[in-house]
Amino acid sequence: MLDLLSLKAVSKKYGIKQALNNVNLNIKSGKIVGLLGPNGGGKTTLIKIVVGILKQTDGVVTIDGVEPGDITKSYVAYLPDKDFLDENMSIGDTISMYADFYNDFSSKKAYELLEDLKVPFKSKIKTLSKGNREKLQLILVMSRDARLYVLDEPIAGVDPAARDYILKTIISNYNKNATVLISTHLIADVEGILDEAIFIRDGEILLHDMADNIRNEKGCSIDEYFREVFKC
Repeated sequence: MLDLLSLKAVSKKYGIKQALNNVNLNIKSGKIVGLLGPNGGGKTTLIKIVVGILKQTDGVVTIDGVEPGDITKSYVAYLPDKDFLDENMSIGDTISMYADFYNDFSSKKAYELLEDLKVPFKSKIKTLSKGNREKLQLILVMSRDARLYVLDEPIAGVDPAARDYILKTIISNYNKNATVLISTHLIADVEGILDEAIFIRDGEILLHDMADNIRNEKGCSIDEYFREVFKC
């Protein structure tokens, strides 16, 4: 079976700084995978290479056998860690824009998720709270029928009470033949939904294994093992 996402000997330098160093990853379809590491560990650089925003210095990246570019953007849904909404637009106009831009976008699903997450869909974006803006951005991404969903810190900006509901939204609204790659430092919050976990530090992969294997072999939760590996 062809790997959905493959990175072979991928490195990235910013001047003399080595952001990624010889990263090798193979991820198949139908998985929810946590990309876990401390701030500055290389998570966002890796993600930006996967979605085609950055170009690696060395190595090869493929998504469903194709290098990141215009073709892969049609089946990769990306949630960045920065606010990307135009605050002068309304939510309805934003949904219409996504429907025009992405053939796999479902306006029906977007409005259902807005209602479920109690986001006031008749509002202008500039009137939304920070938490509701975060929810809207996630809704726009998860309303696509993509092959790969790449989520960079999807729950960092919402209150703890909403996190479980948002994670359930992610689980129930992605194509089960697709893969979700979640970058986060909130390990305890996402651990329950992960099929696989990747530990990254200083641009290098320390561990990539099934979530259950990590728990069984280490005799503790992924969050507890993460704290042990990355303790100061």
